[in-house]
Parts: sequence; C-alpha cells; structure tokens
Amino acid sequence: MASSLSERLTLELRERIATGLLAPGTMVIEPALAEEFQVSKTPVRESLRQLTSEGLLQLLPKKGYLVRAISMEDIHEVLELRILLEPRAARNVARFHSAQTLAVLRGHLAEQEHLAEADPIASMLAARRFHEGLSAANRNSRITATLTKCFAETARAHYVLPGMQPYMSQSAELAEHRAILAAIGAADAQAAENAMRTHLQSIHRAMLGQHQDPDSLWG
Repeated sequence: MASSLSERLTLELRERIATGLLAPGTMVIEPALAEEFQVSKTPVRESLRQLTSEGLLQLLPKKGYLVRAISMEDIHEVLELRILLEPRAARNVARFHSAQTLAVLRGHLAEQEHLAEADPIASMLAARRFHEGLSAANRNSRITATLTKCFAETARAHYVLPGMQPYMSQSAELAEHRAILAAIGAADAQAAENAMRTHLQSIHRAMLGQHQDPDSLWG
C-alpha cells in the first residue's frame, strides 16, 4: 500500500513543482505533507526521496526539502535527452499505433488549437498532454518513464520563461504537432521521427533564446 501511495504522492508533488505551485526556494516538510494527504510518513518519505533523485528537490538535513531552482544547464540537458529519446518514441508510435492512440492525440491537438488564443496556459497543457500521450503509446516503458520526468522539467521552464506560453500557441508550434501526427497517421516511422526531432530542436532554440539570467530562471 505504501508503494502505491508513494507513487501517487510523487505524481502530485511533481505536478505541483512543474506548474509552480511549489516554486523554487519553497521548503517541503515531511510531517506537513503527511498531514495534508492524511497518510503516514513512510510514503511521503519515499516520494520525497524519489523527487530528490530526479533533481527536483534538495535535502537540507534537519530542515526538510528545498524545491530546486531550474537553470539553463538543466533545460539544455533535459531537451538534449528528449531529442535523443522522443523521436524514437514517435517512430515506435508510427509503427505500432492503434486507432485509439490516434484519436487521443488528435483530441489533444484539437484542444491545443482551440485554446491557442483564448487561453495560452490551457493550450500549453494540451500540448504537454500531446507529448505525454505519444510517449505512453510508444511500447517502451523505459523511454516512457524517462520522458515523464523530462516533461515535468520542461513544463517548469514553460511557466518561468515569459515568452514560452505564447510560443506554445504560435502557428509554427501547432504546425509541427500536425506534422508529427500526420506522419504517425500515415504509419511513416521515419517521417514521424524526423518531425519530432525538428519540433524539439525548435523548442530548444526558443527556450535558449528566452533566458536572461544564465544561473537561475526561477527563484
């Protein structure tokens, strides 16, 4: 039971960090979390250790855990890893996708397009779900697990870099998602891989072009 509780806590806390509800510099206290979630300290401790191993938290002995700031080096490393893995995931999905997978991805893209001008934050979340849905369908659980952590860190950057929210609603961003989806729908594995790589390289350039403080983007 503790393990499943720990996993649920990890997902919740990772999302809070990704969206800024737990901002860099925030202290995370084990007893307070146990009280908030009405659980024992054991699953909380397991969750905090996991998030520390992912680089999202820093243990401060006798004090608690500190939400780490995100640096340009963090962003560069995460996007470099995504560029290595996510094109392969897209290739796999193009080869093995189901009608249900296509429907899910089309739904996320349609939501991103619909909300692009009216609600950039919601559009950005839909874009993230597009990537998460593709990753989940790639039939390689290790790629999926690694990318899940990468998406959380990329999401943090989307929230702290002021130009990224409107960027996620731009026509070029949407066109790149359409190209990925079209290649998957056509079962063209090479085109899907290439389209995803092109898309991630665009995101990389946009993020690196946004930063002003080379040491810390948040906090």
